[in-house]
Amino acid sequence: MGAHNLEMPGRSRIGGAEAATDFDASGLSGDPIGFSYWTGISGRRYVHTVYSLIGCPAIPEANYVLVHRDATGCASVLRMGHTGEDAPSLNLAHIRRHGAELGATEVHVHLLASSDTERARIEFDLRSSFATDSQRGEPVAVLN
Repeated sequence: MGAHNLEMPGRSRIGGAEAATDFDASGLSGDPIGFSYWTGISGRRYVHTVYSLIGCPAIPEANYVLVHRDATGCASVLRMGHTGEDAPSLNLAHIRRHGAELGATEVHVHLLASSDTERARIEFDLRSSFATDSQRGEPVAVLN
């Protein structure tokens, strides 16, 4: 499940993720940029809404992936996690702070988990997928 560049129109991979690539992320804020599908080590796929770091709205409890996309369109995964505050504005503040510290340009948000236990399970599933890739010595963050 290493980082691969797939030859599929409008699609490519970041480690365990497939992402739509037929959009221009530069200059977008406020509205979703698109969607990505992250695959955990279990083989389960999780749909995420993609926002620019600045344009990400306040969100309820959710899973997230912080991504840096450079000027060439190449993206790197910086952090995977889940929010834990009851107040959506606090969740957004935490995500933006971590994103700014790490140099993220995008936030991929999964909103379908119904409990903190499920969010923790999804985070573990996704992180485990990436840990397996990195343990093999493969890059875990490539998207062209």
